[in-house]
Amino acid sequence: MTRTPQVVVIGGGQAGLAAGYHLRRLGVDFVILDGQSTPGGAWQHAWDSLHLFSPAAHSSLPGRLMPSQPGETYPDASHVVAYLADYEKRYDLPVQRGALVQAVHRDGPFLRIQADTGTWQARAVISATGTWTRPFLPAVPGREVFQGRQLHTVGYRRPGDFAGQRVIVVGGGNSGAQIAADLAHDTELTWVTQRPPRFLADDIDGRALFDVATARRRALDEGRTDTAGVAALGDIVAVPPVRQARDAGLLKASPMFLRLDRHGILWADGRRASADTVIWCTGFRPALSHLAPLGLRGVRGHIATAGTRAVDEPRLHLLGYGDWTGPASATLIGVGRPARDAAREIAELLKTAHCHRRLHGEIGHVPPVEYEAASYLTAAKPQVTTTN
Repeated sequence: MTRTPQVVVIGGGQAGLAAGYHLRRLGVDFVILDGQSTPGGAWQHAWDSLHLFSPAAHSSLPGRLMPSQPGETYPDASHVVAYLADYEKRYDLPVQRGALVQAVHRDGPFLRIQADTGTWQARAVISATGTWTRPFLPAVPGREVFQGRQLHTVGYRRPGDFAGQRVIVVGGGNSGAQIAADLAHDTELTWVTQRPPRFLADDIDGRALFDVATARRRALDEGRTDTAGVAALGDIVAVPPVRQARDAGLLKASPMFLRLDRHGILWADGRRASADTVIWCTGFRPALSHLAPLGLRGVRGHIATAGTRAVDEPRLHLLGYGDWTGPASATLIGVGRPARDAAREIAELLKTAHCHRRLHGEIGHVPPVEYEAASYLTAAKPQVTTTN
């Protein structure tokens, strides 16, 4: 049986929940399809020591502040998982678990969504699948001949798993720095980065990064192409474990190596380092394979967007994949505004389509859904004032 909500949200992590919050406020009929069996999105798969970059009050989804975690300035991943589960329950968001979406097709006035649990038809789709399921591994020569263990950030959990080993951590971003700091005390660590690591000042955290991303987006929207002045803070947030390892002289980065061989890594100048394990902290790509049937990718594999809306398929919105789908939209605090904008555009699209169908006699004299915040607030569980 094909189900027909007005909107299908694909992904039940932070971006999908933020979209659900705003769709509920606007009185839109929707469902959230999530491939995971439990709430929490990618946060439930993070390494044990992972903490947010910002205090709880500055890491909240729209409508509900994240409570602080006792004894922690920066909440850990388990606290975020609990917050997301509570958020979903608080707003009674219609999440269907274990519904892994395989494909989205055009189907006349609808988009047809095929999942392993069934088929849906919707007037609009919000794709909010994130990046965690698409880890990126660079094409470094020798990767296939190295006889030690290789894993990506997604496979790392705790330093005890590597105690006493010779470990190469590759990557100069936040995940690389945090995992290198995690391993610095218990392993023979070599931290490798493409360029010298750039640390933010110790008193700067995720709040400043959000402000920078917002300023950069505003500059681009105003037609200014030179945004270096608002975006040149650095790459690595000096959270306490990173700062402590750095100050103890345990986070000394080496330049990127040339290749791997059976037993380790080799640099262009002939130096080498033996290794038992290589951990690739080399980032992610958007998980968008379910959108392939729509044929939206350009020559570089990028889907063109205007805000969150796909330029070549206005019934589709992409949310939470990075700055190209909204300033800091891959963060808890940053996803609220683009989620609100996407929900409003979709509500307007649905209203226009309803009026068109009535005009052409395709539906009877049924009043359109009133897309007003009040229709949600009267049914909220419980009523909460939005913070975004």
